[in-house]
Amino acid sequence: MALTNLKTVLDQAEQTKTAVPAFNIDTIPATEGLLEAAEAANCPVILAIGQMAIREGRMAALADLARRAAESSRVPVVLHLDHSTSYDQIIRAMQLGFTSVMYDGSHGAFADNVRESLAVVRTAHAAGVSVECELGAIGGVEDGMSHDRLNLVDLDEVREFIGKVDCDALAVGIGNAHGIYKSTPNLDFDRVRACREMGAPHLVLHGGSGIPEDMLRKAINLGIRKINVATELRIAFLEGLHAAPNPDDFYGVLRSGRESVRALAADKIRIFTEPAEA
Repeated sequence: MALTNLKTVLDQAEQTKTAVPAFNIDTIPATEGLLEAAEAANCPVILAIGQMAIREGRMAALADLARRAAESSRVPVVLHLDHSTSYDQIIRAMQLGFTSVMYDGSHGAFADNVRESLAVVRTAHAAGVSVECELGAIGGVEDGMSHDRLNLVDLDEVREFIGKVDCDALAVGIGNAHGIYKSTPNLDFDRVRACREMGAPHLVLHGGSGIPEDMLRKAINLGIRKINVATELRIAFLEGLHAAPNPDDFYGVLRSGRESVRALAADKIRIFTEPAEA
């Protein structure tokens, strides 16, 4: 089926009180594994292209891979630009067929974030492309972007931001971090609840790699509708390559990597989409 936009799948997730997985893609075999897991669970999937892949010159190639995968997919697929800080890059992504873009202005001044987010929303919405924004720069390291502080989103800023910017999704810092956690994260679920109560758009949890299952389920129950996973997928792919029974069988090694990614993605999808306990 054709690519769909982010708002469409998140609206559906809101109805079912589930979360849509956003999986970063880097290689063909891993992308195949992700789609296999999504189709087996009949779950929409967001294929995200991050800044490290773009710096490696793979933006157009990965976008083409995602578009081709969507054409033959039995589930809705969103092609998403992750953590962009450049209006020009967002325009380029739209030209390549991305159906969702993230403008991450969380690193700078709040007023600048509002101004630039407004410009992105105005342009993207005119083309039917969804927009995710971010408040509270999320810690850790992802795609070479590093923040060494624990940044909890300012609820007053959330209130002001959503009153001015009509974004489709909002990533908020609640103690989550990119990369693999060195210890169990201390997530501030009260901030998720407060954001929902003030009428925030669909909420996004970045840094989904390594968050315990019970915390993920609680976040979803409180209103998180998109969860990003990247680092765990890359680790799973490498572990799958190394675990191949015959290291001399090149395509067998790639299949092993794909299967490892598929298994991890299937487990994440189970967590994100199983009905909450009464």
